[in-house]
Amino acid sequence: MTLVTLPGQEWIDAVGAVPGLELAVWELDGVPERAEEVRVVVPPYVGGGARIPALRHTPGVDLVQLLTAGYEDVQSALPEGVRLANAAGVHDASTAELALALTLASLRDFPEFFAAQREGRWLPTTIHPALADRRVLVLGYGSIGRAIAARLLPFEVQVTAVASRARTGDALVPSVHGVEELPDLLPRHDVVIVVVPLSERTAQLVDEDFLAAMPDGGLLVNVARGGVVDTAALVRHTASGRLRAALDVTDPEPLPEDHPLWGAPGVLITPHVGGASTAFMPRAARLLREQLGAYAAGRPLRNLV
Repeated sequence: MTLVTLPGQEWIDAVGAVPGLELAVWELDGVPERAEEVRVVVPPYVGGGARIPALRHTPGVDLVQLLTAGYEDVQSALPEGVRLANAAGVHDASTAELALALTLASLRDFPEFFAAQREGRWLPTTIHPALADRRVLVLGYGSIGRAIAARLLPFEVQVTAVASRARTGDALVPSVHGVEELPDLLPRHDVVIVVVPLSERTAQLVDEDFLAAMPDGGLLVNVARGGVVDTAALVRHTASGRLRAALDVTDPEPLPEDHPLWGAPGVLITPHVGGASTAFMPRAARLLREQLGAYAAGRPLRNLV
């Protein structure tokens, strides 16, 4: 039988038996038992990328199946000839929920309310921006981008989708704009939600020009990767109060305790928890069950990078 390693007994229990495969626990720490026989490796969800060099102990590995959608810290460290698949789709629900929560919390000034609650102060009633009637641009219209758009539309917003290139729309948006259209689109949108993968093309895509093109009072929501945003430029635009930001990811990460983003007005920060919810495990186990079944049967695999 083909030997597959998963990063914990709980994953073996969640996936269940897969005909033709033997499942064993290995967290990429040390040398696994029967290392020469291992053909498929599933690294741990947290910190798995840093452990990829451990694959030197398993020379027969054919496939690495990630539990994350991001793979930028893994691809360059893989031994030659090893196939890589990510977990695209697994984090759609969790990340889309957080993107919506960050958008609502920032617009409705929840951080101000939380601070007042800790101090026991009842704030006077003031008018806060609503999500309703906002123009929202979703930058990165893959599976997570579509999940975000689906959750935005019931809030009575206008959604514009942008991807690497223009294409026809779907049931959610009439068309998908190309990234080259951003200079014209940004001034006309109140909220920009960023959910692109980090690559050479997207590194610091959200730069000084991008931020300057957003309208005064605009909100940037980043649930992608910190490196997609020029942090110094973002500090300038938020410190002045011209823009707001709601960030699940930062550059650097973790954000140092003395970093100016912590104290910038209108900035809300969560510690990279977009995919970390109870929705993760069942969706990841379903993907692994389907992917490992396809591997055992010689069928095409999903999400190959």
